[in-house]
Amino acid sequence: MSRLAFLAREALINLRRNALVVTGAVLAVFISLTLAFGALVLNELLRINTLAWQEGTHIAVFLNDPAQGGLDPAGQRALMDQIAGWEQVKNIRYVDKAEAYEEFKTLFSDRPDFVAAIDPSILPASYRIELTDISLYKDVGYQLKLLPAVREVRSFGQQIDQLSSLSRVLNVLGLGLALLLGGSAVILIANTIRMAIYARRDEVSIMKLVGASNWFIRVPFVLEGLIEGVVGAGLAVLTVWVASQNLRGVSNSIQLLRFNIDDAFFLRWGILLVLFGAAAGVLGSLLGLSKYLREAENKPAAA
Repeated sequence: MSRLAFLAREALINLRRNALVVTGAVLAVFISLTLAFGALVLNELLRINTLAWQEGTHIAVFLNDPAQGGLDPAGQRALMDQIAGWEQVKNIRYVDKAEAYEEFKTLFSDRPDFVAAIDPSILPASYRIELTDISLYKDVGYQLKLLPAVREVRSFGQQIDQLSSLSRVLNVLGLGLALLLGGSAVILIANTIRMAIYARRDEVSIMKLVGASNWFIRVPFVLEGLIEGVVGAGLAVLTVWVASQNLRGVSNSIQLLRFNIDDAFFLRWGILLVLFGAAAGVLGSLLGLSKYLREAENKPAAA
């Protein structure tokens, strides 16, 4: 225990002696992992909103009026029952002219003059269809267009496809960014440890002369890198979490977007990010020490 306490004390002394360099290493880890974690959060927000937009109405089917060769209300409801039997259809709702006018008034509530100029009878009845799988929207839309009573078919699948493609691209970019910035953090910590070793090169040489093992020399520097990685990663997680909490208030003013990410997501990825920061600190320390210790071992042999 006394030996562990000594090594821990040496690590803290190293941190205090090289406060400026250590601060630079912590900031480097903080910036790198904040960007990487921010990319993960952005991708999660896109995934949440994509799933939300996939719920509800996927296809709107506008019907011809009876005067235009369409079906009467009874026929429209019979056709609805027929479509409801399709295996691709999860749910279907009939919207008559009166309900369509109410929707129109809500949609253009800020333009009362425009609403007053519209004759409710010109608004078509429609079906609002929810599919079992949004990817089926093209096939179902094609079948609906073949029905003689159908005036127009509108689907929102194309927008969902675009969002899904964007999500896949962000997944790849997020992973690449995390690897790139994580590697940068390892290199920066390794350079910081090298500078700390150089500042204490005489002390390390004396320890080698009196028989100190390589691991006895390594441990304080490894602890130093571990602390730098954990502090930098912890600050990155805290910063992104605080920013996400502030974004939640935006949800109240922007109804089309959701900014609420489950706390379990932050807990899971926060722990992984801190562990990654710790691993980056340890790896950087070992890389920074390896070259110096090899050189120190070769000096007596060369003499």
